[in-house]
Amino acid sequence: MGQATSDKRAKPINHHIAPSAYDVIVVGGGASGLCAALTAARAGARTAVVERDVECGLPILATGNGRCNLSNADLSIEHYRHPSYARAVFGTAPESDIEKLFSSVGLLTVDQNGWIFPRSKRAESVRSMLLQACADAGVKTVCCASVERVGSDDRIWRLRVSAPRQAIQRRSGENDRKLRRRAQEAPRRERELSSPAIVVATGGKAGTWAQALDLPIEPESPVLCPIACTSPVLKKLEGTRIDCEATLVRQGSLIWRETGEMQFRSFGLSGIMAFNLSRRVTAGDTIRLNFTPEIDEQTLAELLVKRFGPNGGHGSSWLDGVLPPALGKALIEYARSCSSRSKSLVQDVAYLCTHCDFNVTGLADIERAQVTRGGLSLTSFDPETLEAKSRPGVFAAGEALDQDADCGGYNLAWAWLTGVRAGASAARAAVAAKPSVADTSHT
Repeated sequence: MGQATSDKRAKPINHHIAPSAYDVIVVGGGASGLCAALTAARAGARTAVVERDVECGLPILATGNGRCNLSNADLSIEHYRHPSYARAVFGTAPESDIEKLFSSVGLLTVDQNGWIFPRSKRAESVRSMLLQACADAGVKTVCCASVERVGSDDRIWRLRVSAPRQAIQRRSGENDRKLRRRAQEAPRRERELSSPAIVVATGGKAGTWAQALDLPIEPESPVLCPIACTSPVLKKLEGTRIDCEATLVRQGSLIWRETGEMQFRSFGLSGIMAFNLSRRVTAGDTIRLNFTPEIDEQTLAELLVKRFGPNGGHGSSWLDGVLPPALGKALIEYARSCSSRSKSLVQDVAYLCTHCDFNVTGLADIERAQVTRGGLSLTSFDPETLEAKSRPGVFAAGEALDQDADCGGYNLAWAWLTGVRAGASAARAAVAAKPSVADTSHT
């Protein structure tokens, strides 16, 4: 959406613009938007999607490193920022509901250690199947479009949309960058779209919609990204990965504990476990890594003495076979530089292996964060229908709402399920409003 403004009087747009009436208009053609559109259309609603990018569904291609982690075999609500709201939206069998959704579009899925992927392990399979299903259901799409104004009158929402005069088709071999440039340079025209029901599915960019519709919004910020930290060992560990246990500590209190793979970067910590921690950390926190969670500190010290004696081996050999060489060497060098920690070097090394602290300074690489925290306030939307309590006929889905979750398919599950719920609710609202719809023209 562009710099949209609200116009409650909904003055007619320029006379040369032909209005197009739909039952449901979905703003945003990402994961949640496509599900909302598909569900509404399958319920018999004449449905259109207004997408700002050159094509619908492009964000799906980047999910799961191109493999699209569709969902999780166990959608436990504790992984969500607002668990009680997630429970109300998900119902009793969200895992089954997602399986039915993708089965209905012909997509086969596989369970990989509890993470659900398309059978092809290709995100483009998910996108193409959803797009085809939407086309089969009669969903119309308006791409390269920005919503410039929103207004309502007599239970009808009217959107002033700016889009290229002619549809922009991808040429053979043309990449997204060139296609977007061509779309930006194309002659544009304004048109009016009207509907008794709209679904806001704009992803993490709900601010202008909150303003246009006078809805409360929670501040938006990136999460699921690396964490910037300081530690004497970081600069020597760029790219090193290790399975370990991470404990988040704030002013001496335990905040979160998780096991998994951690990746070291020169500026801090990365990888799935760091991404999950990024949802919980604040500057000044400590992330304590235990590199040998299956072996306690004293047992490890005894093992090291048995292997190489109390003074250790040459270089990093003391920890060979225990830790990656770069990490082992960095910890031994750090232990040698800390003469006051204990009476013996072996005890210092064992301590660092089980209590290696990283001081959090903030988040990093936020321009590539996987999720945006914040968005339209959940208190403003009925979890049963996802309709705005103060704006009848306005629904929201996916990342536009103030809900985020850990890695592992939880965020996409939220997108799919809220899209389905909002789309179904919007279709019902459109049917209820039909007696008052005067203009039934449709293009």
